[in-house]
Amino acid sequence: MDMTKKTPVYQRIKNAILDNIHRGKWQAGEAISTEMALAEEFGVSRMTVNRALKELSEERVLERRQGSGTFVAQQQFNHTFVEVRNIAQDLKSANRDYQAQVVSKRCITAGMLDELLRRKFDIEQAVESQLDDEDATVLYEVKIIHFADGQPIQFEERWVDAIKVPKFIEQDFNIVNTSDYLIAKIPLERGSYTIRALAAPDEVANALQIEVQSPTLVLRRQTYSAGKVLTFVRMWHAGDRYQFSGEL
Repeated sequence: MDMTKKTPVYQRIKNAILDNIHRGKWQAGEAISTEMALAEEFGVSRMTVNRALKELSEERVLERRQGSGTFVAQQQFNHTFVEVRNIAQDLKSANRDYQAQVVSKRCITAGMLDELLRRKFDIEQAVESQLDDEDATVLYEVKIIHFADGQPIQFEERWVDAIKVPKFIEQDFNIVNTSDYLIAKIPLERGSYTIRALAAPDEVANALQIEVQSPTLVLRRQTYSAGKVLTFVRMWHAGDRYQFSGEL
């Protein structure tokens, strides 16, 4: 899918600015290109560029100083604010053999959104109307089985903001860990999670090779960047193979 045909021009400008920041072209506290220069680079009006800069300023990525220009905000890109551990790290730390198997990858369009995803990512009709059409990709979805010593131990269902991380879906998640990739691309400022005991539905039971309705532990986590949800994930664990532990 050609994302450039589906993504509004102002959003493409935002993505280009973010990419330059992540690659280190523009460091925290440094000025970025002027509105006029960006308008010439993208072949658009200054009004379109102004919208992109305004939104990035509202998201605390940029800081606009009257009479001086637009600068990379100091607090946003100096480091990742939260540590997000993943099952690959945990299993390797325990000297267990780790493997991942991608079950499915797909693009979620505005017209496919269910109420849960619409609410989690705060996607309203007003936002959708800014997209080119109902076929515009707004989220990516991946489903992955994680194995420990050849036994399925976690089934991951993850949704990611496709506009903020446009190349996410192109990665080989049999090799690349989803959390590691996101942290490398977008600094995370905070997160929240819940853990619940639930009976395994058919898809989860098949993935974990357990009986349908068997007990599972489900970790639901969402992480934020620039004040908005970047990714939402459900991680299902076979109840008799996994436990959560830590120190207080």
